[in-house]
Amino acid sequence: MVPGMAFGNELWAELGSPRSARVLDSSPRSRVWRVELPQASVVVKQLVDGPGADERYAREVAALRLAARAETPVVPALLATDADERVLVLEHLEHRPPSGDWIVEYAAALARLHATARPQDAGALPRWQGPNQADIASFLRLATALEIPVPPGVSGELDDLVDRLGQAPGHALLHGDPCPGNDLHTDTGVRFIDFEQASLGSGLMELAYLRIGFPTCWCVTSASVPLLERAELAYRTAWRAATGSDIQDGLADACAGWLIRGDALVERARRESTDHLARIPHQDWKWGTATARQRLVHRLGAVSETTTGHPAMNGVSSLVADMRQAMLARWPTLRPVPTQRPWRRSPTTRAPQPLA
Repeated sequence: MVPGMAFGNELWAELGSPRSARVLDSSPRSRVWRVELPQASVVVKQLVDGPGADERYAREVAALRLAARAETPVVPALLATDADERVLVLEHLEHRPPSGDWIVEYAAALARLHATARPQDAGALPRWQGPNQADIASFLRLATALEIPVPPGVSGELDDLVDRLGQAPGHALLHGDPCPGNDLHTDTGVRFIDFEQASLGSGLMELAYLRIGFPTCWCVTSASVPLLERAELAYRTAWRAATGSDIQDGLADACAGWLIRGDALVERARRESTDHLARIPHQDWKWGTATARQRLVHRLGAVSETTTGHPAMNGVSSLVADMRQAMLARWPTLRPVPTQRPWRRSPTTRAPQPLA
């Protein structure tokens, strides 16, 4: 046994005596073990003490129970819990290297996950929270710092965007952090793990991850246009099969919402701490597979493309295109974000490394 492993008497009585255990990589917010029980191999996850630990545990348990409704499994089975110790015991699944077109299967599984929540589940999880007025102000200050004139009406367009996102309809089960690494590619399909930030809202907010470059994630990837179109079609097809309805328009809004959130340039522990967009003109820093400026240039390009011809964001579309060109002119050595993902999960989180 591993010293300090959380596996109390009630779990022993319910699941049997552990034969062996080993520590797995995890974020600083949890401890995870692979445990051999008499009948099966399982994963034991304990959320450690800290701000919000009880809420994160409750979100994960609630999300796993909602997701268990899916006809085709999209999460590991939740075998047992110990609320006093904030422990979950989960089915162990072998993760295989994702294929080159992994986002297609990922997108279909994401749609099936989203579709497991129903209108009557309101209150089981918090509602998704979008950007706010402070995000708008920070984004417009960045445009000024890059010496880009802000077209008339852009501030109002962004105000309306924030309002639309805040009122976006939907009761989808949102993962909250659907990153490469929080998806297990198994012989029986994609399963999602780590639901500590789960919420309810519009599935478009996470479908947008494919275009905008996984904004809450250490691992940023950019798909080719044909692959992206296949993945989005797979999502729409799986959503229709699961719900009997088509998803509503709003992908451009979702992408623009992620763009203006400076907190989506740093890992979770460093969010809500400072104006990260204000740092961009003076400093670049690496988080995971890309730097902050790389991430931002990619997002500006994605929003420029998705908002072209959008009647409510003509000014925004022009502004973000100009901001992207200004960044590439100021920092001509910036490289595109990676097109390939690492197949293993992120190592234990480390502080972002400043570059300049």
